[in-house]
Amino acid sequence: MFFAVIPAGGSGTRLWPLSRAGHPKFLHPLTGTDASLLQATVQRLAPLTTPERTLVVTGLSHAAAVARQLTGVPEENILVEPSPRDSCAAIALAAAVIARRDPEAVMGSFAADHLIADPEGYAATVRRAMEGAERGLLMTVGIKPTRPETGYGYLQCGAGAGDGEIRIVEEFKEKPAYDVAVSYVESGRYFWNASMFVWRVSVFLAELARQQPEMHAGLERIAEAWDSPAREEVLAEVWPTLPKISVDYAVMEGAAAAGLVGSVPGDFGWNDIGDFHTLGDVLPADPAGNVVVGADPTDDKPGVLLRDSSGVVVVPRSGRLVAALGVRDLIVVDTLDAVLICPRDRAQEVKKLVDDLKQRGDDGYV
Repeated sequence: MFFAVIPAGGSGTRLWPLSRAGHPKFLHPLTGTDASLLQATVQRLAPLTTPERTLVVTGLSHAAAVARQLTGVPEENILVEPSPRDSCAAIALAAAVIARRDPEAVMGSFAADHLIADPEGYAATVRRAMEGAERGLLMTVGIKPTRPETGYGYLQCGAGAGDGEIRIVEEFKEKPAYDVAVSYVESGRYFWNASMFVWRVSVFLAELARQQPEMHAGLERIAEAWDSPAREEVLAEVWPTLPKISVDYAVMEGAAAAGLVGSVPGDFGWNDIGDFHTLGDVLPADPAGNVVVGADPTDDKPGVLLRDSSGVVVVPRSGRLVAALGVRDLIVVDTLDAVLICPRDRAQEVKKLVDDLKQRGDDGYV
C-alpha cells in the first residue's frame, strides 16, 4: 500500500503580494493551467495511489480552501495542524496516522508547491524510490543539477545499494557558495535536495524514536487519539510542545550518518517555484520573453498591455489594466490592495518587504 502525503504550509513570502499567509502560493494557479500547484501535485500522484490514500497536512487557516480544491480527497485525509511546527512534525503526524491504518505501508512526502514538466518520468522515479523503501532505506529523490545553484541544498551520494540506480546518501549539504556548487555539479556525486521522501512508515517512525524520542512520544499520543473524541484535547495539549524543526535536521541527516538513507536520481523537469523570476523562467513567454501569469490566450483584450518591453513578468490580479512601456527584466504584481515592482534579479529579496511590513505592524498586507 502506497500513501502519498502532501505537506501544504508556509506563506511563500518571496511571492508576495500574490501569496499571503491566508492564501499561500500552493493554492494559486501558477502551473500554466487552471490547476493550482496543490491540485497539480495531487493529479501527478494519481498513477501511484488513490484519493483514499492521499493525505494533505495543512494549517487551520488553509483547511477549508484545501478541501474546496481537493473534492476527491476524503475529508478525514486532510490533517489539520493547530499551528506551524515545521516539516518534521507535519510529516511525522501523517506517518503516525498512516501507521494506525496500515503498519506495513510505504509513504511518500511531496511538497505542494513544486512544478514538474514530465509527470510520467516523475512517477517512474518515485516507483524506483519505493523499491529502496521496501528494502528498509529512507529514500530521497535527488534532482540531477542542471547548473551550479546556490539556493538549494545538496545530497552527497556514494556507493550503489544493490542493483539499479539506488545510491547511499553520505551527507546532506547546506546551500553552498557558488564555487562549491560548481565543484558539486562537476563531480557527478551531488544532487539537489528537493525534499521528496519515500519510506516504510515503520522504518521512519523507528528512526524518529531513536533521534527525536520526545517528538515521537507526543505524535504517538496524538495518533492514538486521532479517530476518537479526544483528538482536539490531545492536539491542544501535545502539539505546542513538539520541536519546531525540519525533517532534514531532525531525522534525515542523522539517518544518513548511520547509512540508512538512499537516493534515486530524478530528471523530470523539477522546479521549486520560490520567486517570480523562477516563475518567469518556467511559464510560457511571448517572443520578447514577457510572461503574463494566468493569461488567457483566447482573450482578445487581455488585462496587460506591453510595448517595447522584454523579460517582464506580470501578475495581474486586480482587474485593472497593467501597461508597461520601454522596460526590461521587471516584475510587476498588481493585486487589489498592493502593487509590487522590482527588478527580476532581486526577486529573492521580496521576502524582505514582508519582514518590513511585519515590523511596521502592517499584518493586513501579509
